[in-house]
Amino acid sequence: MTALDRQDKPVTAVRAVTAGRLRYWILAMLFIVTTINYADRATLSIAGDSMQKDLGISSGELGVLFSAFSWSYLIAQIPGGWLLDRYGSKKVYGAAIFLWSVFTMLQGAIGFFAGAAVALLFVLRFLVGLAEAPSFPGNSRIVAAWFPTKERGFAAALFNSAQYFATVAFAPLMGWLVVSMGWEHVFTVVGGVGVALALIWTRVIHPPRSHPRMTKGELDHIGAGGALIDMDAPADAAEARKQEAAAAGKENLRHVRALLGNRTMLGVFVGQYFINTITWFFLTWFPVYLVQERGMTILEAGFVASLPALCGFAGGVLGGFLSDLLARRGVSLTAARKIPIVTGLLLSTSIMICNYVTADWLVVLIMSLSFFGKGLGALGWAVMADVSPKQIAGLAGGVFNTFGAVAGIVTPLVIGYILDATGSFDLALAFVSVCAALAVVSYVVIVRDIERLDLAELESARA
Repeated sequence: MTALDRQDKPVTAVRAVTAGRLRYWILAMLFIVTTINYADRATLSIAGDSMQKDLGISSGELGVLFSAFSWSYLIAQIPGGWLLDRYGSKKVYGAAIFLWSVFTMLQGAIGFFAGAAVALLFVLRFLVGLAEAPSFPGNSRIVAAWFPTKERGFAAALFNSAQYFATVAFAPLMGWLVVSMGWEHVFTVVGGVGVALALIWTRVIHPPRSHPRMTKGELDHIGAGGALIDMDAPADAAEARKQEAAAAGKENLRHVRALLGNRTMLGVFVGQYFINTITWFFLTWFPVYLVQERGMTILEAGFVASLPALCGFAGGVLGGFLSDLLARRGVSLTAARKIPIVTGLLLSTSIMICNYVTADWLVVLIMSLSFFGKGLGALGWAVMADVSPKQIAGLAGGVFNTFGAVAGIVTPLVIGYILDATGSFDLALAFVSVCAALAVVSYVVIVRDIERLDLAELESARA
């Protein structure tokens, strides 16, 4: 007897209260996993200053190491999206969590290979990026499968806001680990948490229709509201899988071309590149900025870095809430998504003001405002869940994240070489501010209506 069949039997009052809330437990798991995901990415930024001193790493080399993650993250986005579409989010994402956590733990042993530390660290960061590639497309697919359209903005904003919560939760801990135990333990502790989480994932995550705790009422509610509840339905036969695999390369190429040929999709992709520039500044160089430009200690930087991140988290949750509220009150989905995006990214341009103030508290205040705005405007994954053709939601998410990964490569490198050339963060902050402004241009000028795209129409329009 399935969980759905059992719904004809009487239920207790407690069960009646909790019925229809299973999707929020799924969302909580996505939030926790994404928090660990970003904690893994941020390990090098917290440990970076101490590693520079211990291993003789220059600012330019550190910039290269920061970018190593994004090289493989970019390369693996489209293959990762295809794997999600073919094998489902549970299997692919679960394996990814385990692998990226193991590669993070291994970075703690770099000190034993001081002569080759930079090369080995580059390889391990590269492998972490490779393993993390399916994470955000997987998040987007799961949200699209579990949440109706008018709840999707908040759901996508919440898992996306975990990137800020990761800094709030882990930056002080990682700063303490560097000071009290050594930078090596930043990697081993955070990676170990991820390995444990990978085991929990297999018990918690299931497709909506096959989840053992799913009720008929909730399944009907999310399905009627636009959730793609059969997104991960298994293939009908092994032969169909073989034919799919044989045609996958050509099909994927055709699909990617169709996505890039659509004005709305292209605008969302380009906007994600510029938004991720802000993300990667805070994720990589911001703690270094606090230590080298503002004279803070590593421990102080760990705690101070959590303040803008906390504001980013608040902005992320608020952006999703406001967007869904506007949609429920009859505002068009296009306006409901664009209003928080444009407002937030305009606030993010304020980061350049830090070049003209000297008081540390004022710098932290401005950074917090900028990151709050970035969180408010970071609704790209909600937009992707709204517009992606359901047959290639993972692939579309992979293309979207590819553009974001390019920013993850460019931003650390550009800032690293700016520092080597000028010895100052002034031009770096100006660079980030301009990118925030260009993200606004992408959503105002390029992106048109936000609505679900039909794959056949998308390809015929391109043809």
